[in-house]
Amino acid sequence: MARNELARRLSAEAIGTAFLLATVVGSGIMGETLSGGNDAVALLGNTIATGAILVVLILVFGDVSGAHFNPAVTMVFLIRGEISGMIALAYIVVQVASALVGTWAAHFMFEEVIMQFSTKPRTGLSQWFSEAVATFGLVMTILGTLRWRPDRVPYAVGLFITAGYWFTASTSFANPAVTVARAFTDTFSGIHPPHVPAFIVAQLVGAMLAAGVMGWLLRRPAVSE
Repeated sequence: MARNELARRLSAEAIGTAFLLATVVGSGIMGETLSGGNDAVALLGNTIATGAILVVLILVFGDVSGAHFNPAVTMVFLIRGEISGMIALAYIVVQVASALVGTWAAHFMFEEVIMQFSTKPRTGLSQWFSEAVATFGLVMTILGTLRWRPDRVPYAVGLFITAGYWFTASTSFANPAVTVARAFTDTFSGIHPPHVPAFIVAQLVGAMLAAGVMGWLLRRPAVSE
């Protein structure tokens, strides 16, 4: 791959992931500020903003980098042979770094302390299972829509994450880069840093299971079948 092409792809992943986290964290701060202590209202604001920005970002960057914005998604495309190991590694490094930048940008916009560590506990079997389910569902949505309705991937992903905020106990992080970045915000969307590793393990398990299941379900039958 030409150096210019790789730079364009990594830049798209960086900008998209940063905007995603600025939206997740910023809308969480805004929702918490305006909700008067009503967590349901704060979560609703957080949900709508996140689902909406995902649609926009995938529409903008999908044809440049694939609009992964998520190490779990990048790993799925790696095991499917659709991206090389070196490019996948570069994507993941950029995604995590840019997620942190987006989080700090949200802090700056809302006049928060830039460097924070979350004290919000998110742990336990139900939370881990929720993250596995959420990430399975996200990968299922991406692969299934790519197969049958590729032009509708942005809307399908945005809608799945919107639903996932409400039907999972963990509020559907479904993204290791998002999980790492949310450990660095002691606001509405945060996660206590010691609870991050289990979340990421659950997300990767869910993603790999979805890759296997959807690979089988969407397999094109041989002529003899």
